[in-house]
Amino acid sequence: MDDIDRAIIRHLRQDGRMPNAALAAAVGLSPSACLRRLRLLERDGTIRGYTVVVDDPPPRDLVVVIVQITLERQTDDHLRRFEEAVRKCPEVRECYLMTGIADYLLRVEARDAADYERIHKEALSRMPGVARIQSAFAIRAVIRGG
Repeated sequence: MDDIDRAIIRHLRQDGRMPNAALAAAVGLSPSACLRRLRLLERDGTIRGYTVVVDDPPPRDLVVVIVQITLERQTDDHLRRFEEAVRKCPEVRECYLMTGIADYLLRVEARDAADYERIHKEALSRMPGVARIQSAFAIRAVIRGG
């Protein structure tokens, strides 16, 4: 991957629907050369696909809770079982495997504190291998997006 490939990726991250002619002009290539490089980036898996990011802010009556989860063990089996369980919890909107003190960082949406208590009790604390849960309620979003 060279500087032109990185420029193609940078521009597509900003606008995934950018027409090839505009992309080519932005990176200093002819349209055919740009398209050839784009197809190579797709073929080798550098570009795995295209997606649409929808601005779907939670309704005002939802609260966002940032949750740190620490597992009893960090074996492949424990990680896999936890990840399978967390995918089944619709209130968990995002989940990241982390380095540092906590093993996972989750973004959970709940109607209110009582609803989060239910999610905590009935879902999060029952997930396989969970040793510790630390929760923080978000005050407001400063930057949000994809």
